[in-house]
Amino acid sequence: MRRPERAMERTGIVLAAGEGRRLQPFIRQWRGDTLPKQYVDFTGDGSLLERTWRRAEQLLPAERLLTIVNRSHLTYREACRQLANRDTPNVIIQPENKETGVGLYLSLLHLHRLNPDAVMVVFPSDHFIDEETLFMGHVELACREVERNPAGFVLLGIEPTGPEPEYGYLLPGRRKEDGVGGCMKRLIQFEEKPDRETAGALIQAGALWNAFVMVARVERFVTLMRWLAPALCRAFEHVERAIGTSRERETVESVYRHLEPVNFSSNILQAAAAHRLVKLSVLPVRGVGWSDWGSAERLMAHLRRLGHLTWLKPLGAGQSLPSIAG
Repeated sequence: MRRPERAMERTGIVLAAGEGRRLQPFIRQWRGDTLPKQYVDFTGDGSLLERTWRRAEQLLPAERLLTIVNRSHLTYREACRQLANRDTPNVIIQPENKETGVGLYLSLLHLHRLNPDAVMVVFPSDHFIDEETLFMGHVELACREVERNPAGFVLLGIEPTGPEPEYGYLLPGRRKEDGVGGCMKRLIQFEEKPDRETAGALIQAGALWNAFVMVARVERFVTLMRWLAPALCRAFEHVERAIGTSRERETVESVYRHLEPVNFSSNILQAAAAHRLVKLSVLPVRGVGWSDWGSAERLMAHLRRLGHLTWLKPLGAGQSLPSIAG
């Protein structure tokens, strides 16, 4: 990546290191392999990862967008084809998936070395968004808020359509904060994957689904990780010194062998919200269809609404898969 010309220049990280294990039975029966879901083109309009890149590039130039993947993904021809369209220095390859906190921190160290004051957006690569331009307008607002308030940390929350135990929930305060656009709210509670009853109660109280799209300065992310994942950050001191040298790959592989997984939502965000370690703000996103497509049932229901399924059957043993129209 080029060194940014301005301290507050915008950068981004696309998280593409997941394996999508819950959807693998569906993909195996449909495609005959276990290609991670972010590389799969379900709609005929590009894979989830390709759609994420296009979305992010409404706001950021491609040269300031990092993507983190697993080395195992490179065994899939389709994954290699998609990644070949990115500049090699902007694709970070980790030895294995150790959850979102580890992959995010490895990516952060690359950006921190270049410009700790840059405003950074985190983009998951395995979510589907219907109204992409409207959604990116909200991301733009979040960036402007952090540019106005460098200590800010903004989380995007999706208006829920029902209690979903597999999602994270952001409960904002009732009073609006004095932020850009007058629509920011203070986060007062974060719950990762509550049971259905708790999720329903949270929605009644005004909670939003966590889109896992976050905006803050690079330094702010790094500081939060150092507070709440000190063992991980100490282990990565060797990696930080090796980045950009001939020792980088060997060092990363050595460190990863001994790492415990760190989930950014449950281990970092939930703790940060509970202990008020940083001022977390929520930007409510209205009028945008969003899903993580984490299960075959959720995927097929969404595709059916979009008109990409010619017919629909519950997925089960011995059942055929629906055909997917491009």
